[in-house]
Amino acid sequence: MFFDLPNERRVDIFLDYFDMCHKIDLKDRLTLEPLTLTMADLLATKLQIFKTNEKDFKDIIAMFLDHEVVDSEKPDAINGKRLAELCANDWGIYKTFTIVLDKTTAMLDKFDLTTKDKEIVKHRMAVVSQLINSEPKTMNWKMRAKLGEKKAWYKLPEDMSE
Repeated sequence: MFFDLPNERRVDIFLDYFDMCHKIDLKDRLTLEPLTLTMADLLATKLQIFKTNEKDFKDIIAMFLDHEVVDSEKPDAINGKRLAELCANDWGIYKTFTIVLDKTTAMLDKFDLTTKDKEIVKHRMAVVSQLINSEPKTMNWKMRAKLGEKKAWYKLPEDMSE
């Protein structure tokens, strides 16, 4: 994390892994898009935030509104299968993603969206939820699920205010 105090800017630099509330391995995915992460990986960086704020909800809604959900890598689309695989391998990611998706649905009425736009976002989030829930879970996932919420499943980064 680097701070540019005179300009009030912060830059987070991640190498191979995005590591905030959850650690997401990106090293094999960095070349899938020429200038940025895939839409699924960008969305994952928002869905992994346990203490989601209004800006995060706006970002999530905008991604779902502007990008269809598919089950493979496709430019300018959200690969729901990628999100489902992340969740199937890690109960903590599953738990946080599903909580944030539910909270995002509940927040939709707070924002100035048309009825049609809300329906598009709800539908696309439902597709992701269905993919997440239907993806076969690993043995580690099943073992961690038994412990449930008795033990924290997420980390809180040093600064969640931005």
